[in-house]
Amino acid sequence: MYSLRGYNTFGIEAAASQFVEISSVEQYVSLRNSCEFAHLPHLFLGGGSNVLLTKNQEALVVKISIPGISIVKEEADYVWVKSGAGVVWDDLVQYTVDQGWSGLENLSFIPGTVGAAPMQNIGAYGAEIKDTFESLEALNLQTLTLEHFDAKACGFAYRESFFKRAGKGQYLISSVTFKLAKKPSLKTSYGAIQEVLAAKGIKQPSIREVADAVIEIRKSKLPDPKEIGNSGSFFKNPTVSSTEAVRLQNQFPGIPFYAVEGSTDVKFPAGWFIEQAGWKGFRKGDAGVHAKQALVLVNYGEAKGEEILALSEEIKKSIKDKFGVTLETEVNIL
Repeated sequence: MYSLRGYNTFGIEAAASQFVEISSVEQYVSLRNSCEFAHLPHLFLGGGSNVLLTKNQEALVVKISIPGISIVKEEADYVWVKSGAGVVWDDLVQYTVDQGWSGLENLSFIPGTVGAAPMQNIGAYGAEIKDTFESLEALNLQTLTLEHFDAKACGFAYRESFFKRAGKGQYLISSVTFKLAKKPSLKTSYGAIQEVLAAKGIKQPSIREVADAVIEIRKSKLPDPKEIGNSGSFFKNPTVSSTEAVRLQNQFPGIPFYAVEGSTDVKFPAGWFIEQAGWKGFRKGDAGVHAKQALVLVNYGEAKGEEILALSEEIKKSIKDKFGVTLETEVNIL
């Protein structure tokens, strides 16, 4: 058995029957064509930042470490940047920011790898993967051939994609290409970005200054997985109908909310519900809710995956009972 504790940001102790790390699609195809691992299901891991391991994995765990960042096309106003699936997400973001290419700066300091990013259409501070996504390549695990997916084929939605629904478990994402702007159109109105910039006396921020503001905000609110095990936001922000939104606003005056682009639905911050229900800072054994950000569940040391999961279920039940709102888990439970 192979320990997976160092391969998940929750720091959960769980084991895999077998473990292998790959740096190319060809390596995986060769592995699949061998007889050595034919008897085991295959489980893919990127940075392990969006999973909760609740048991040992009777599987071959494949760590995706496909490297490389390259320019595949360039025009006067745009540049197309291709990244291997194993590249650390924030390494890609900071590289593009350093080049003066805009589009990913609001997604700074999000843990994980590039290959995992489109799977859940990661987003933060008014930006999502889909805003700059051009295409990706993925290995069809049945035919062992590479397929090309544009944004429409990926079916992006809030923390959702084709790869989390109909295509779940059927593909290995090998690379992702982004279309970035040389003439930036910066997004600074969401969250505390403008507040941080104003405190520094910055009125016309650069791409780097926006990225640094986002990093500062995230560091102030979110625990470092190297210090406290966590996977960032554990729950999705619930989206409800306009009728349900009116009920919540009438029943709980002052509740924060956001309009959903292209829809009459309304989004509410899950962290607000959790905090109002009294969970912020809660701890039971080594499983808990972070003291600064109620949306983050944490492992203070030796919590088991089942304990984190049980805590999340208690939280979901209390939110349903108190507010009539159903929270959905953002983290993949394994």
